[in-house]
Amino acid sequence: MPENRSTPVLPGHRGPLSSAVLESLRGRSAMPDEAAAELADPYGDDLQLALYTCYELHYRGFDAVDPGWEWDATLLSVRASLEDRFLTALRRDAAVRGSLNVLLADLQAQRIGTGGVPEFLAERGTLDNLREYARQRSLYHLKEADPHAWVLPRLSGRAKAAMAAVEFDEFGAGRADRIHAQLFADLMADLGLETRYGHYLDTGYAEMLALVNVMSLFGLHRRMRGALVGHFAAVEITSSPASRHLAHAMKHTGAGPAAERFYNEHVEADAVHEQVVRREVIGGLLDEEPELEPDIAFGIAATSYLEDRLSRRFFAAWEA
Repeated sequence: MPENRSTPVLPGHRGPLSSAVLESLRGRSAMPDEAAAELADPYGDDLQLALYTCYELHYRGFDAVDPGWEWDATLLSVRASLEDRFLTALRRDAAVRGSLNVLLADLQAQRIGTGGVPEFLAERGTLDNLREYARQRSLYHLKEADPHAWVLPRLSGRAKAAMAAVEFDEFGAGRADRIHAQLFADLMADLGLETRYGHYLDTGYAEMLALVNVMSLFGLHRRMRGALVGHFAAVEITSSPASRHLAHAMKHTGAGPAAERFYNEHVEADAVHEQVVRREVIGGLLDEEPELEPDIAFGIAATSYLEDRLSRRFFAAWEA
């Protein structure tokens, strides 16, 4: 199945902030007051959708929206206020406990970030559970590795070379049919889901939007390059064991061969990536810029915090 390159349509709003941003992109109203972001729930639907919409202009954009909005000064100013609200909350709530080495050891030993969802799906998951999981995760996996590519120009030496090597694998190692985003689209097709990029934005949980947004936030700001490396480490270190559970879930529910293939691919690839990221990306970055160690640790802590929030949302939805 060829990758679907269609441009997504603008979503429906979820409150005053997202409504003002969306209506502005439609040419119908002015941007929201930047001060309004200070009153919004930093993890709520309204702020997270507004921020996601702003960031998506740097990826594929939206149907019938002028590409010039990507660098519109007024929109960037509004985006900055949304980012500040979100980042301030993350720095408060995603506490860094222990050194970077302790955080990395915890990721490997305790599988921080899986939140029990992959294990639940492997043991008791139904096809409906898997479909909902895939719908939500599609907001990232259909652009898998794209947010992390922003960090490449901000790195050098060992860190740059190793990061590029991992990204090369994520983007299919030169084969379009092996691009991880395409493999996820194939998984969705096996599950009977729509594979179009951005199709499920309207039903995306705020918790899922926040997880995608934090990648874009870290990636689009050079000053946050250490945090993005930390985020990437958290993803790669926890991916292999989680993917093993998810591959089993796809198999025991009869989801289909492409559904199994996506996670089996990650079991193998990410077991290697984990070592490259720890030794070469993080090690190389700290050799050149040791002052970024707290930022790397924050990236790990923020990722674990947001993944745990998403896990709780999944369990709440399935219990309901």
